[in-house]
Amino acid sequence: MMKHLAVLAALLAPLPALADPDPANWDTVKAEAEGQTVYWNAWGGSTTTNDFIAWVGDRVAEDYGVTLEHVKLTDTADAVTRVLSEKQAGENDDGAIDMIWINGANFAAMKEADLLFGPYAEQLPNWSVVDAEGKTVQTDFTVPTEGYESPWAMAQVVFVHDTADMPDRLGSMQALLEWAQANPGRFSYPQPPDFLGTTFLKQVLVDILPDPSVLEVAATDETYDAVTEPLWAYLDALTPNLWREGKAYPATGTAMFPLIADGEIDLSISFSPGAASTAIANSELPPTVRTFVLDKGTIGNASFVAIPYNSGSKAGAMIVANFLMSPEAQARAQDPEILGYGTVLNMDALSDADRAVFEGLDLGVATLSPAELGTVQAEPHPSWMTRIADDWMTRYGVAQ
Repeated sequence: MMKHLAVLAALLAPLPALADPDPANWDTVKAEAEGQTVYWNAWGGSTTTNDFIAWVGDRVAEDYGVTLEHVKLTDTADAVTRVLSEKQAGENDDGAIDMIWINGANFAAMKEADLLFGPYAEQLPNWSVVDAEGKTVQTDFTVPTEGYESPWAMAQVVFVHDTADMPDRLGSMQALLEWAQANPGRFSYPQPPDFLGTTFLKQVLVDILPDPSVLEVAATDETYDAVTEPLWAYLDALTPNLWREGKAYPATGTAMFPLIADGEIDLSISFSPGAASTAIANSELPPTVRTFVLDKGTIGNASFVAIPYNSGSKAGAMIVANFLMSPEAQARAQDPEILGYGTVLNMDALSDADRAVFEGLDLGVATLSPAELGTVQAEPHPSWMTRIADDWMTRYGVAQ
């Protein structure tokens, strides 16, 4: 009788979780990925980006038998909260999220809470053609990635202006303030905590501080007030001169270009050097629009994808992450008629045929060359942005 009970108990016991796929064994990853569905939680606020993700889905289905479902986010923090809630509930094996487009504070929070699968990124086959030396693809807002997220696009702040009404570039944030005071109502930025809105706040601080390296380490109660005091003084002077006197803000970066197209503003901000050219190509901006960067450079970073620790389709997610770093996907993303994103790849590591595809791209009339983009300013430590965004809402936030 006891023997039969022991056998029954063994049959009823929960099966052990399958071992995570080894990214170094790519043949096994491909075999395991076939037939999997990958739920990619990614920002859904841009039609062109959504179309690109749909194309990625078509390609990974065709080549690898992986189904990609785009779960459209308005705030990446929602995905982070979901994974954390699943961990607290003990849902460790087949979570709702398989991959996240993630950056900065959200990545730091997930890494700190052990919510990520990895390391995997630097073992993917296409990592061999990533420009790990020349681009910021191994740190994310000063936090080492350590292989827990893989890059798929490069971004850098540019200012977008309609030369028909604003012919000259501005060399500094102080010059922008003076221009705004002379031309009230002709500039705005998205309302934080929108990513681009908080980026504008960081760009102000990086440009006006005598030594922005203080932002590379975590903010503390002892340093925060003194370091951010010039930012609040700047914004106090700027805000009354914004579009609608700072009593309303565009909800997202996507909402900025229509304001230029409709003649409501002359100047906006973008985190994609090729976005203006793409918008011109799509007839979303007038052909007189151009871009510029500041004399001391502008903030730049990479966009990454990460895989939650409890994804049930880790192999499929790695297939998608690897494909995003492929020359095919990177060239398509850099095409201004598609996305106009910067590439994470090292051109010298590519085959002649792949390099020729990039060299043949017409980046568009409003896209600055790599030399014209100048110095890339480092992202501040995520702790600065969290506090600054909260304080901005207290000081300047308006109901949407």
